[in-house]
Amino acid sequence: MEPLTDFPERFAPGQVVWVGGLRREVESSRPQRSQVLLKLAGIDSSEQAAGLRDELLEVPQEELTALGEGRYYRFQLLGMTAYDTAGEALGTIVDILSTGANDVYVVRGPRGELLLPAIEGVIKEVDAEGGCMVVELMEGMEPR
Repeated sequence: MEPLTDFPERFAPGQVVWVGGLRREVESSRPQRSQVLLKLAGIDSSEQAAGLRDELLEVPQEELTALGEGRYYRFQLLGMTAYDTAGEALGTIVDILSTGANDVYVVRGPRGELLLPAIEGVIKEVDAEGGCMVVELMEGMEPR
């Protein structure tokens, strides 16, 4: 599997993940290049494993690793409404692009698409519970 987590310890033997809607315990794991080879309880043949191709391994929200202040899981950001510092709604965060230097939030709204770099100078406030974000648009940053 391709790990999409900052917490690879989630795949240690004895940990629990959900795949295809079913709870599975990790029996063994080992890294291989940019992937992780997993043996999950109840998946005992290559045919069974192939049946899980393209499935996401999930963790219940209450079992997520706590993040530090100012850090958010992607699912918390997707669907948020972005507002400028004047209170005007810019649109909804529909995607997050990983660029290497910083993430970029793709916002779609009535005026078009806007790409917001996830940097301190732009992202001023995030209210995960309220589902909104306040941003300061830099010069030249307009919806297209």
